[in-house]
Amino acid sequence: MISKHAKLECITIAAVGFMLRVVVVLMGLWWLLILTLPATFALLAFFRDPERRTPTQRGVMVAPSDGRISSIHDVEHFEPLDGPATCVRIFMSVLDVHINYSPYHTAVESITHTPGEHLNTLKPESAEDNENNLLVLVHPNRQYKMAAVRQVAGMLARTIVCHVHEEQVIQRGQRIGLIKLGSTTELYIRQDLSPRLQVKEGQRVTGGVTVVAQITPKEGAAIIARPEGEPEKAEEAESQDDI
Repeated sequence: MISKHAKLECITIAAVGFMLRVVVVLMGLWWLLILTLPATFALLAFFRDPERRTPTQRGVMVAPSDGRISSIHDVEHFEPLDGPATCVRIFMSVLDVHINYSPYHTAVESITHTPGEHLNTLKPESAEDNENNLLVLVHPNRQYKMAAVRQVAGMLARTIVCHVHEEQVIQRGQRIGLIKLGSTTELYIRQDLSPRLQVKEGQRVTGGVTVVAQITPKEGAAIIARPEGEPEKAEEAESQDDI
């Protein structure tokens, strides 16, 4: 399945591939057909969107993207989460699925786009200096901050797509965006949730599937009344994860 958020790119690739094959036939270079057809399918595969089976056990956060974990480190004070956090940084190559997934049952508190550079994502400073999009995720009922997902653009991947909105309740494993042609995705977990990491640096992970950490939800957080008319999906999310 092809991502619906890459239709324009897919149409362009298919059209260019078709025109190249026509030119090859007109020039009598039949042997080049062997190369143009696989090349077209390979480019279309960049925007594939496979179905995933997300874990259902309680208290686990899953990887927000496919790729290889390039860094796991603690941040003394991560301002968007108002405190210390653990960061799991995932490098996505051009061969990985480029979809981003929600790590947990949460609500989107804020979405912040920051313009920046387009450095090679293999450089450590790229995660801080490159263009990025930050989603802060909160408990759907109690509204305390739980995690954040940062979509980071790269040297080739210059288009970040985010197709959720603020105050939206999202389920674990739900598609939340796309970084076209790979790059980096970061997952920040508040340390007062006592995250117990289930992954290590260098490990390959599958977005929406691989369990990154087990967490212990905060106790005694005040419940914030839901505005009149707001759907009850938040309560469903709470019961599913016992948070």
